[in-house]
Amino acid sequence: MPETDCTGMSASLDETINKAPASLPDSRSKTPASLPIGVFDSGIGGLTVARELARRLPQESILYFGDTLRCPYGSRSLAEVESFALQISEWLVAQKVKLIVMACNSATAAGLETVQRKVQVPVIGVIEPGARAAVLATVSRRVGVIGTVATIESGAYTRAIRALDAGITVFSAATPRFVEIVEQGMRLDRNPFEDLMAQTASLYIRPTFAEIARDYLNPLKRCTIDCLVLGCTHYPLLTPLVRSIMGPEIQIISSAEETAIEVAEALARRHHLAPPEQTPHHRFATTASDPTDFIQLGEAIFGSEFGEVQLVTLTELE
Repeated sequence: MPETDCTGMSASLDETINKAPASLPDSRSKTPASLPIGVFDSGIGGLTVARELARRLPQESILYFGDTLRCPYGSRSLAEVESFALQISEWLVAQKVKLIVMACNSATAAGLETVQRKVQVPVIGVIEPGARAAVLATVSRRVGVIGTVATIESGAYTRAIRALDAGITVFSAATPRFVEIVEQGMRLDRNPFEDLMAQTASLYIRPTFAEIARDYLNPLKRCTIDCLVLGCTHYPLLTPLVRSIMGPEIQIISSAEETAIEVAEALARRHHLAPPEQTPHHRFATTASDPTDFIQLGEAIFGSEFGEVQLVTLTELE
């Protein structure tokens, strides 16, 4: 059955930037277990995944890369996003990570298989974990998916869901302005992540935001789905807004938690989990020419200050 389309910071900021190293520390002498997990996204949305990794695997170090200069990916061609994903993954491998998480649905849809073939470490995307969660959650076997234009047009979620249960009907809708809503809402009310999550109902359920969301979601609601996959790593911050329109009976699926579970299992199978006594060291890199926004919004999502921020030029990725 084919896919069914039912849709018509502060004074410390300069200090944070200035103390970033010219290059990240050399990890060649480290054992695989002590190496960091590499995580990347087109911007800050993937920090929802990085945060869940840090919560579930508190001993693990994380190297997060935000390709802010070329954000957003969702409106670009799949071929272009695939090339970006490969560039960043190769850069992360050069930094000696032990595993890469593509914390970007557009990059996963466009480039996961290519990157897995070409790099020398395991690579995990966010689509299959979210698809598995949806298959386990649906009773009616009618699943909705929202995401960027690139993610939806790729059909990656439909393939992943139906590979697990060919009897499920998938209804999809591109919701590109949701990324804009997330970042605009965060700029309106800059708070630490804990406060941000506690206030998302009032922060995002604003008349203008709600009108945009209804236009996107009401056609899916009429398809009588019983679960909805948030197919973009920005979207978990919009859960209260989405739930206010879809209703409490619709299960909302975010892939961040499922991805963290898969990463933990993959590292355990390879005996590459960091030792329990290891003190994690999280590092952050971005292509932004001015990292102010990346740091301020990113710290709010990740839930702690960015101790190091490396500025990476596009030339370094080529």
